[in-house]
Amino acid sequence: MNQISPTDTIAGAKHRPSGHPAVISGKIGVLLLNLGTPDGTGYWPMRRYLKQFLSDRRVIELPRILWWPILNLVILSIRPGRKGRDYAAIWNNECDEGPLKTITRDQAEGLADAMSAHSNVIVDWAMRYANPSTESRIKALHALGCERILLVPLYPQYAAATTATANDEAFRALMKLRWQPALRTAPAYADDPVYIDALAQSIRTHLAGLAYEPEVVLASYHGMPQRYLERGDPYYCQCMKTSRLLLDALGWRKERLLTTFQSRFGNDAWLQPYTDKTVIALAKAGTKRIAVAAPGFSADCLETLEELDVENRGYFLDNGGTDFSYIPALNASTPGMTVIETLVRRELAGWL
Repeated sequence: MNQISPTDTIAGAKHRPSGHPAVISGKIGVLLLNLGTPDGTGYWPMRRYLKQFLSDRRVIELPRILWWPILNLVILSIRPGRKGRDYAAIWNNECDEGPLKTITRDQAEGLADAMSAHSNVIVDWAMRYANPSTESRIKALHALGCERILLVPLYPQYAAATTATANDEAFRALMKLRWQPALRTAPAYADDPVYIDALAQSIRTHLAGLAYEPEVVLASYHGMPQRYLERGDPYYCQCMKTSRLLLDALGWRKERLLTTFQSRFGNDAWLQPYTDKTVIALAKAGTKRIAVAAPGFSADCLETLEELDVENRGYFLDNGGTDFSYIPALNASTPGMTVIETLVRRELAGWL
């Protein structure tokens, strides 16, 4: 990633009064933001991560008086152990971190390389929950002389529980700064042609490498409570638009690409159809070969590597299916980096 040079610390010194402290300035920061990952798979790291995540009012909109005892007395007693085992199954043991952290770092480094011709651009990355925290990276960019910062939430489809809370955390960090940098936030890119093309290219390439032809491909998005949609969240509509545009780009009949929603939590109705129930129903109805993509995820994580590729694979094979393949997220692949670079260059217009 681009780093500040020693000469920047004294840039403009001849124009300042004698004895004036050095001022670092003239830099532009680009901060990639993603959801987060626990610092470890043990009980306490998992508990800290889940408490931060599930205490977010953007994620859980129940009244605090109802949610606090459920979270602290029930969920945080049981769920850390269970989710810790799930994370352990997909953990990057070499780096001792979750895959989401590894991939987001790779994306930031790839973007820094792509932007290297602009010596005044510094690329960094942060997580909404756990580490590296958004506040710590904004402070770091500010200390390196970034007078302008572009926030890039890596969520193709906008949701209050993802994009909005990522931006909220950055705004809270700015509230603690006396001298704030100028700030821009990149929009969601659910219907961006470069994103749709990258998805279609990724799916075609993956399917071409299989020894079988899937009868059905699922586009599985992270779910959310149905009431969030009813309150005006655009996420569902943007997911459906992505699927429609992807279907057009692939040139398939509509029955071959099914849109589903995963990762529901609790007893309330969530966006439907559910991924797990669809996978089971397809297998029981005689579908033998499927593939699953995750167009709502910019990087592979627990919800894709464990929930889709392990849990839902098991549902399909246990109910009569014979062939199952998970299509990786765009990650730091060439098509994936093309999406991020295109978005960033567009949103930096007028600053570069």
